[in-house]
Amino acid sequence: MRNILLDRARRRLAAKRGGDAERVNLDELPDIGMGRARELIVLDDALNALAKVDSRKARVVEMRFFGGLSVEETAEVLAVSPETVMRDWKFARSWLQAQISQT
Repeated sequence: MRNILLDRARRRLAAKRGGDAERVNLDELPDIGMGRARELIVLDDALNALAKVDSRKARVVEMRFFGGLSVEETAEVLAVSPETVMRDWKFARSWLQAQISQT
């Protein structure tokens, strides 16, 4: 899901207006505006940096934010306790906010 959203955000930022571009019905696609697309790309960059520091914390963010998994579901997938997931989630959110605010 993360890659799908990021690809769409990148296409939206790189797309040129007019020409022989394929026309699509916007009512059929979820809308991510230009601001949202930029935010998503900044988040991806920060998440990649977090993965270099602690890959499990980055996976927790991917599962919870992009995958929509609950704390319990994430704990089950990662084979850790729900308390560990919550600690990782809290740390990752703070770390990501600090990274994003620097950009």
